[in-house]
Amino acid sequence: MADVLTAAALFILAATAVALFRVLRSGVVAERMMAVQLLGTGGAAALLLLGSASGSAAASDVALLLALFAAFSCVAFVIGAAEPEAEPDPPEERP
Repeated sequence: MADVLTAAALFILAATAVALFRVLRSGVVAERMMAVQLLGTGGAAALLLLGSASGSAAASDVALLLALFAAFSCVAFVIGAAEPEAEPDPPEERP
């Protein structure tokens, strides 16, 4: 059973790496944020599978932290994007 879980974790890591390569080549900032989310969820899934295969309880803690950090980074991105940019003062008219 451990071999099946390890193979599934490697498949998830490979799929995450291919998707990250595709997304990071884009110049759009929102797509790069999606890459962070993808890394968080794919990494957490792979860590949970590897933790189950090895019987390690620490892997689940690390996976939960990785997912939490990915969620916090997404919230920080949305808050930063929602702030309006300061408009420059209009030029003063000269008599």
